[in-house]
Amino acid sequence: MTEAAELPPAPEQAREVFGERFADAVRYAELLAEAGVQRGLIGPREVPRLWERHLLNCAVLSEAVPEGVTVCDVGSGAGLPGIPLALVREDLNITLLEPLLRRTNFLTEVVELLGLDHVTVVRGRAEEVLGTLQPVHVVTARAVAPLDRLAAWGIPLLRPYGEMLALKGDTAEEELKAAATALSKLGAVETSILHVGEGVVDPLSTVVRVEVGESPGGVRFAAKRAKAARTGRVRRRR
Repeated sequence: MTEAAELPPAPEQAREVFGERFADAVRYAELLAEAGVQRGLIGPREVPRLWERHLLNCAVLSEAVPEGVTVCDVGSGAGLPGIPLALVREDLNITLLEPLLRRTNFLTEVVELLGLDHVTVVRGRAEEVLGTLQPVHVVTARAVAPLDRLAAWGIPLLRPYGEMLALKGDTAEEELKAAATALSKLGAVETSILHVGEGVVDPLSTVVRVEVGESPGGVRFAAKRAKAARTGRVRRRR
């Protein structure tokens, strides 16, 4: 039996959540179950729970994202949560940021196949694209790293008064407490824990929201961004 055969039918909630993009969501699930497993992007044991644990769990993040903003999905991996978010929110301008070539190749194929014109794939680490990637309103992430490390990568990519939305599990509250000092140094001014997906996923998806002030990443990253911007201007003049 192939991995694709293990993919269960889409639940009724998926039709409601993805709407006109439901067929594309099904195709994405099939790609994850086939090429995603073959290329080692997800484990074969995840296939039976792709809809509830992955696609729907990520799609409901849209409840926390404002309208018409720019988004950077840090450490996008196989496209979670960036691809499901893009399928339900065509008003967003989304960048999928991923350092590994085999993953960016997969992401590029998915974006082209599904016709996601509002999505861009960028290969690189967050610290490498600082100053070259236009600052965004929202940074998203899922299962990338502990919150303090994740914030150190993601927050500097934000524009002033932006926010990071991190999908977390049962340890969200503990991680938030442990990362309090690091978040403050990175320019965070407010933090909260949201539960989204009522009527769609059970348990609800847990989201850690970190809002920043006028200096995302703190003073050190402000200097880094300024230096990168100057370097970029010099290169363009040449």
